[in-house]
Amino acid sequence: MSEAAAEGRGREIWIEKYRPQTLDDIVGHEAITERLHHYIEQDDLPHLMFAGPAGVGKTTAATAIAKQVYGDDWRENFLELNASDQRGIDVVRDRIKDFARASFGGYDHRIIFLDEADALTSDAQSALRRTMEQFSDNTRFILSCNYSSQIIDPIQSRCALFRFSPLSDDAVEEQVRIIADEEGIEITDDGVDALVYAADGDMRKAINGLQAAAVMGETVDEEAVYTITSTARPEEIREMVMKSMDGDFTAARAQLDTLLKDVGIAGGDVIDQMHRSVWEFDLEERQAVQLMERIGEADYRITAGANEQVQLEALLASLALEE
Repeated sequence: MSEAAAEGRGREIWIEKYRPQTLDDIVGHEAITERLHHYIEQDDLPHLMFAGPAGVGKTTAATAIAKQVYGDDWRENFLELNASDQRGIDVVRDRIKDFARASFGGYDHRIIFLDEADALTSDAQSALRRTMEQFSDNTRFILSCNYSSQIIDPIQSRCALFRFSPLSDDAVEEQVRIIADEEGIEITDDGVDALVYAADGDMRKAINGLQAAAVMGETVDEEAVYTITSTARPEEIREMVMKSMDGDFTAARAQLDTLLKDVGIAGGDVIDQMHRSVWEFDLEERQAVQLMERIGEADYRITAGANEQVQLEALLASLALEE
């Protein structure tokens, strides 16, 4: 790769450059996009709620709906708010109501998109419920959230709920190869596999990882991906766990120390990778269940604010003590 090409790639944000523009371009959620197409074709768009993890297409789907409904006028008829930044009742009372009241021509309704709506306070959600009732004749709401259970029932009952699951490995691999081909990047098969593993169903993470790895050298391979994404190889996680279960706590602790301090992986990410790999360790069912229990306990403690390294070392120590 030439220096000029590397600089050019560094200036572009590929997650925006390759963001799907229509519902047909969205991969991995064909059943959802088909239903959304029917709403648009029949001019019968209800309030919508998109629930699911990050990087699976929720925001992209909302924007694609606006572009297909309004065409070139979509920006004037589509209000996007990030509820995690603007989560108070004043946002609902002021910005949303002002947009809903504003005059517009040629369309039956406008769309308000609330991203990360599960971050709205309970008061803001109550105000939103009343606003949805008041402006239902000329406004449609699309709510995006990670956990629909955090949205009050009166709002949920007013929306058609769509659950976006993590993208399949095949969908992520296909998109990675398409982008690599478009950008003229040489990528190895193990590099693709590493990106798919590191992404764990998050397309945004896969594309960002590909772009970052492409800037680093001529070829995107396994080593480049794991380095740039600060992800441990599956075999490293397996080796650490198996050493501990074999009673060699000192060696397991040394490997953990390498992952946390030398590689720079966050403790929570180590937990996530251990959880994903439990059933690939060729353990007896009872051992796998015990390991899952230890992982769950460590994850809870880290989430509650405990020291990551202490909790991970305690997890390995408990495995080493198992008979």
